[in-house]
Amino acid sequence: NPGKSFYSSISRHVDETIKSESSGTSLTVVLLFSLQQNNQVVGVGSGSTIVYAVDRLAERVRQEKLNIVCVPTSFQARQLILKHGLSLSDLDRHPELDVAIDGADEVDASLTLIKGGGGCLTQEKIVAGCAKHFIVIADYRKDSKALGQQWKKGVPVEVIPIAYVPVSRAIARRFGGEAVLRMAVSKAGPVVTDNSNFILDWKFEHAQNWKEVNTAIKMIPGVVETGLFVGMAERVYFGMEDGSVKIRDPPVN
Repeated sequence: NPGKSFYSSISRHVDETIKSESSGTSLTVVLLFSLQQNNQVVGVGSGSTIVYAVDRLAERVRQEKLNIVCVPTSFQARQLILKHGLSLSDLDRHPELDVAIDGADEVDASLTLIKGGGGCLTQEKIVAGCAKHFIVIADYRKDSKALGQQWKKGVPVEVIPIAYVPVSRAIARRFGGEAVLRMAVSKAGPVVTDNSNFILDWKFEHAQNWKEVNTAIKMIPGVVETGLFVGMAERVYFGMEDGSVKIRDPPVN
């Protein structure tokens, strides 16, 4: 079973790594020492946790002279890969990845994720979907029994700019809550994604069947992608406050 051996290689590294690491970096070290074998194509996620991960990956590549090819999920990830002198590629040249590693804004008990707080949800989902294994690393504060318990900013939805008002109205009418256009902080007007689109943040009022909701929202004309990652993550590693790592696998149906 290739999946089983893939994860058993991670487990062997967990204990020995955490002994020497604080909570902030123990996760990334565990993953990078376990996942990045030689001659792998790796999807590199976006966000604060990934900055540590790329630092460590670059260190390993230099020390062990590994041949690792990196495919970014965002402008930020691309700049990180270039800054560290790692081998940069794309999905044209490498449409199938060995593993993708990314963070999350929130993870529920079923490993459904909310992603897109940083605005890179579409590329993140594309890259994750091209990987044989999709692994999430997250801070313990992202751990929830149900979506919305910890993350209060809603589900991001990337939309074609001319459609943001009709899409916002359609989401609120069908699922309740409100879908608000995300405004930029250091520029006038809305956030513009790497794909030149807008983002709506849907602040939902109650738990939903996320698989059905994800599909329904994607069918609204003008929607590019949602920040709901349903049935995609194979495993999540939470970095705990005491420096330990908690592992969560999907529930067995």
